[in-house]
Amino acid sequence: MMDSELAGLEEKLALLVQRLNALRAENRELRQQLAVRTDENSRLAEKLAAAKTRIEALLKQIPETET
Repeated sequence: MMDSELAGLEEKLALLVQRLNALRAENRELRQQLAVRTDENSRLAEKLAAAKTRIEALLKQIPETET
């Protein structure tokens, strides 16, 4: 009886360790994806700011019309 309970606990513990390792790997992958997306977001924000600056400069070159 005691041996079967111990075997059951060992099996559950092995499954928990396996799940823990899988979750750690997933967490590592998600952190890497987040870092990539954060870098991409920064690059896109810089491009957007540059485009806004260029558009504002172009708008200043358009002569104002009298209505």
